[in-house]
Amino acid sequence: MNNRSKISRTMPIIIVVVIIIIAIVALVSLARAMFGGADTNKQGNQKTDVSREALLASDLSRSVRMTKRGPIVANENHRSYQITVTPESRTITSYEGYLEKQLKTKSYDNNVKAYEQFTAALDKANLAKGVQLTGNADDTTGVCAKGNLYEFEILQGTRAVKRLWTTDCSGSKGSLQASVQQLSELFTNQVPNAQEVLKSAGQSSGEINLLNF
Repeated sequence: MNNRSKISRTMPIIIVVVIIIIAIVALVSLARAMFGGADTNKQGNQKTDVSREALLASDLSRSVRMTKRGPIVANENHRSYQITVTPESRTITSYEGYLEKQLKTKSYDNNVKAYEQFTAALDKANLAKGVQLTGNADDTTGVCAKGNLYEFEILQGTRAVKRLWTTDCSGSKGSLQASVQQLSELFTNQVPNAQEVLKSAGQSSGEINLLNF
């Protein structure tokens, strides 16, 4: 048998083998693309689940915090307040100026059962739903100069697991994807006589009351 005959007989086999190899490579690439995309989605869901899990956790290292900052005005007239709720305590504090000179504070005891009810309500109000911004997009310095800035934090110890914010200025919606009014009411309702603290702080300037609801 001459070489030409051998080549003519083996050529179809070689072509079939090449086709099979190409098909296998294509299938492997397709599988990687499909399962890789699934892994990416899974990681994204896990990131959301981590913040929600942190919100609903009730060990003593956990807490949630809301901060409201008033319009950017003279230091003497600037007002802000903060409400922090833990499984052991509930605290509301009002501040004057950008260095946060404390005006008035009230603290109350709390318990794990009450905390679990509160964080479940925050969860149902979609507190953890938003995606936290990064870099300059998450810098709230100077945003909404004529309005109010609202920040909500899910904390473990002193570390913020998630921080979301929004304002009442149309051009600075921030990262919160929930009703700020609903969340604010949930926080203030955790503190007896919260209005007393906030109204007192607003009246202390004698000019403006930024801590109204």
